[in-house]
This record gives sequence, C-alpha cells and structure tokens, in this order.
Amino acid sequence: MNLSDDLSEQQLDRIVDNALDEDTGRGDITSEALLPPGLSGRASLLAKAPGVLAGIEIAKRAFHRVDPSLKTDILVQDGTAISPGDVIAVITGNVAGILKAERVALNFLQRLSGIATTTAQYVAEVKGLPVRIVDTRKTTPGLRSLEKYAVRAGGGHNHRMNLGDAVLIKDNHIAALRATGMGLPEIIAKARRNAPTGTTIEVEVTSAGEAREALKATPDIIMLDNMEIEEMRKVAALVAGRVKLEASGGITLANVRRVAMTGVDIISVGALTHSYKSLDISLEMETSFREEMKLH
Repeated sequence: MNLSDDLSEQQLDRIVDNALDEDTGRGDITSEALLPPGLSGRASLLAKAPGVLAGIEIAKRAFHRVDPSLKTDILVQDGTAISPGDVIAVITGNVAGILKAERVALNFLQRLSGIATTTAQYVAEVKGLPVRIVDTRKTTPGLRSLEKYAVRAGGGHNHRMNLGDAVLIKDNHIAALRATGMGLPEIIAKARRNAPTGTTIEVEVTSAGEAREALKATPDIIMLDNMEIEEMRKVAALVAGRVKLEASGGITLANVRRVAMTGVDIISVGALTHSYKSLDISLEMETSFREEMKLH
C-alpha cells in the first residue's frame, strides 16, 4: 500500500507541516535547552499492543520534514499484523530532530493503526460471508484521505470519499422532496436524470415498505438505515438480488456477523473512523544514547 496513490507529495507535506506547526509552536524549548546541537542517536518505533499497522510512511515524512538528514529505516509495512515488541522502524540522526518530530509521527501512526486494527476486527467477524465492510464520511476534518487509507490497510473498503463521488439520497433529502408531493420513485428518477451519467444512485430507507417503494425505480443501492435484523432479512428476500443492499447504523462487533447473514452486500460502519482506539506505539531511544545524553 502507498499513501502517494491517494495524495500528492504536496498534499502529504501540507498535512504533516500543519501538524508540526501545531506542535512545535515556538520550538522544542526542552530539547533546545538540554541537548547539544550535534548529538546523534538512534531510536526505534516499537509496538506495545497487537494490531494492524497503518501510517508508517507519513510518520517517516514527519521525521524528514523536521530534519531531512534523519534516516528512517522501515521494517514493517502498512497492512501488516504487529505484536508487542515488534520494531516497526529505526530512526537515526540528530537526537533533537528525532524528539521534535516524535509526537507528530506517533500521533499519525497510533491513530491510523487504530483505525486499521478496528477495521481488521470487523472484517474478521464477517469472514467467509459475501459482504464488504466499508467506512463513512465520519472522519477527522482534514484527515479523511489518511483515515480512509487506514481502513483499506485493515482490509476494509471505502464508501464515498466526498459528496461528489455518488448520489446518496438520505432522510433529509426525502423529507424535503416529499413536502413537494414527490414519492421515492420520483425522487430516485430525478436523481438519475440530473446526476452525471454513470453516477451510482443510492437511497436510504428505514422500513421494508420504503424499500419496496424505492425498488420501483431500481436504484443501484438501497441503504437499510438502523433496521432490525428481521426487517433486513425481509428486505433482502423482497429485493432478491435486483439491487445491492447496504446496512448502516447501529453496527457493532457484537452484531456485524448477524447483519452480514441477512443477505446484505455492504455494511457501512462509522465506528471505523470515529470510535477506534489508538494503537499503543512508542518511540524508544537506545540505552547507549540515553547514557550519552546524560553526560551532557
């Protein structure tokens, strides 16, 4: 996997630079007060918990943006399962530069790995079933591309990247248009008529009755929003493969397999990017360099 497939070098640098600007402020006054300018060292990025790695390239970029002379040797690639004690990467060079970039690099790495790990858990729960786990647009502002990349690193798939990727007719669109006298078939037909040719048309429904109404206009996808398991099964039997079905809302690790067994094709999970737990990863300076630092 490669982040540069999603973002240009300039976009990646801008994201990292914004994070560094936020963290460094007036500079790293602790390191500046304590460390000799020429002190060199070696540090390791160390896994402290099991999970799936994501974000190592942007972590490397944080070190390089602080000090281009720092050397980062990546030992584990994104998408790889890691265990406590695994050395993910080794950074060598100016100690002050390493420590100045440390928090930003770890913030990216811990959070993206947390998303990848959470995604991998959902994917594992539906193993063997013909369903895809996808994300949503419930992402950290400004970091959507990174977070959706992390979902893929965990074995998941991406839903819309932005509002321009597909038509998704949600409850508020429907409520506004029903007030003008339009029904679901007319709403779906209008979307297909006015959207760019080839655009995916998806509509949100909350009951089997609404699904039956939507099916008259044959959208590409019907989203089953916050439906009970039995209601999903009823809709799957009604649709009988004529359009794709997406389950959304209230999906957890505890119920995702039961949802997958109803016959839906896609399960969208907002928790992948809004309720994950950051993975415990640390940066450790080697003992010999700690001792060297004490001498100064």
